[in-house]
Amino acid sequence: MDQAVMEPRPLYGIGTVARLTGLKPDTLRVWERRYGLGASHKSATGRRQYTQADLEHLQLIAALVNSGSRIGEIASTERKTLEMLLRNRGKSGRAAVPPPKPRVVFIGPQLCEWLDEHQGCLAGVDALLVRMSLPDLSPQVCEDIGRADSLVVECATLSGLQTRQVGDLMRELDVERALVTYQFASDRWLQALEQQNIAATAYPPDPAYLAFELARSVADKSVSQGDSNLGDLMTAKPRQFSEVQLRAARQLKSTLDCECPRHIADLIRSLSHFEDYSSSCSVENWHDAAVHACIYAYTCQARWLMERALQAVLEERGEEYQGALRDLADSPVGDAA
Repeated sequence: MDQAVMEPRPLYGIGTVARLTGLKPDTLRVWERRYGLGASHKSATGRRQYTQADLEHLQLIAALVNSGSRIGEIASTERKTLEMLLRNRGKSGRAAVPPPKPRVVFIGPQLCEWLDEHQGCLAGVDALLVRMSLPDLSPQVCEDIGRADSLVVECATLSGLQTRQVGDLMRELDVERALVTYQFASDRWLQALEQQNIAATAYPPDPAYLAFELARSVADKSVSQGDSNLGDLMTAKPRQFSEVQLRAARQLKSTLDCECPRHIADLIRSLSHFEDYSSSCSVENWHDAAVHACIYAYTCQARWLMERALQAVLEERGEEYQGALRDLADSPVGDAA
């Protein structure tokens, strides 16, 4: 099939692959010539690019070589065997096995064009962009798509026919989660999607919403039966303020006309505490994990947004804020309220 129709994402250059595997670019080039361990995707301009599967395969190879294996003995070995070899090498070997990313298939020419401009939404997933409309999908295309964990489908005008086609495609690909983006739709057909457990959002999708829905796919992929730690499933945004910095911000109430610094700092502190709590929640199955992942993700996002708000408040009061920090540094107790 023409690669201009079906394209994997993300795609990596050799420099990025070298950084993520710990291998030198020259080593990667040698391995490509001798063992065929090169980039499997070719762009429209003929440039070779590494897919997510290429990267993960090379990460496994690099980990085994670093632990004593000879490249010539494992270069042609399939992924499952490489993973088994690493796991048999104890805790350090198991830690070197890259967790598989959920495979998300995006269907629709406009949707794929939009994703070309919003590739940050694809972080954390192994994506396949299918630049064809839903009615044009043939059995051969579905066979070429292969395995998928979730679907995002473009339906410009949602109708009963397209609602059925999405459901049929989910069954054909054995997919449990799907999201439909639409430009025109009636409540009747939106309810029909809901009855099939298919989410829907207007096109173009909100990038934050799409990223969140894909994060749920990551949670579904990562959680198996048994206890799991939600902190291992979702990547938290880095915290912008330490406890001392929040206490300094709270002390600026006398220099402003309002209590914003104090209230925002208190909100950030509470959200941070709840973020820590929700990340340590144990879950018993994938459904519980998805629910807790939603809570955790929303909490992280809320805390990050409030930190942005506090940064905006502090921009005008930089000197007073630094002074409050110095006062706290000189005080053994500080403001503990």
